[in-house]
Amino acid sequence: MTDPAAAKSRPAASAPLAAARGLGIRRGGRWLLHDIDFEVARGEIVTVIGPNGAGKTTLIKALLGLIEPSRGRIERGASVSIGYVPQRLHVDWTLPLTVDRLMTLTRRAAPDAIAAALQEAGVGHLAGSPVQELSGGEFQRMLLARAIVARPDLLVLDEPVQGVDYSGEIALYELIAELRDRLSCGVLLVSHDLHVVMKATDRVVCLNGHVCCTGEPRDVARDPEYLRLFGARGAEAVAIYTHSHDHEHGIDGEVIGPGHAHRHDHGHLDDHGHGHGHAHPGGPPAGA
Repeated sequence: MTDPAAAKSRPAASAPLAAARGLGIRRGGRWLLHDIDFEVARGEIVTVIGPNGAGKTTLIKALLGLIEPSRGRIERGASVSIGYVPQRLHVDWTLPLTVDRLMTLTRRAAPDAIAAALQEAGVGHLAGSPVQELSGGEFQRMLLARAIVARPDLLVLDEPVQGVDYSGEIALYELIAELRDRLSCGVLLVSHDLHVVMKATDRVVCLNGHVCCTGEPRDVARDPEYLRLFGARGAEAVAIYTHSHDHEHGIDGEVIGPGHAHRHDHGHLDDHGHGHGHAHPGGPPAGA
């Protein structure tokens, strides 16, 4: 769980690490994104939520420089380094691949840096284990370790809790907050999970081709545009979010543990993450 003292010591928001200014992405004769303005500063978690087809992954790709804007621009600090956890990582499960080997497939890193990153992600004991034998939660933690091995300024996480059970989701969101504090980095997180993310984030951007609403979680949870977009699911998330604030006395952003008597389910918006939620198709079963 995030240390309140560490949270209080986080640096105040300064110049953004990355930002979109009037961003538009047009493909196949239609606008996937238009008029997008948002930014991520050091020390904050910004969560992008929205239904399938809302343009969340397109936004991430533009931020990473993988696709060119059709309009507007992406701004990144000249020396800003980015760690990235993709929505899916396709692995050939017939290859004899260990965790420490996967950590170096796309980027060189010193053995001590790899060991430290795995330890921080809570999977240091799995360094020599076959990737094929990892649970869903262990696999996602390994991906987080890959993202932080170079000590990035900004962590970009595209649905980082796919294939993980509910208690595992809570633990991963807590870990992300801890890494934000430990690395003094910014975090841009994409998720369908309204119930837990509302507690784990500093600022929410509700996306559906454009920014429907944005702000602190409590404000977004009550915004008419948010409720219109998510309907009954949105109303349920609002009730859970408000209820948890009424009964908790910790700092904002602390995630309620699985033993909370009034937390019932996490309910994704659709079957994304249920039918094919595992981040590595054909791999190990979901779990924490």
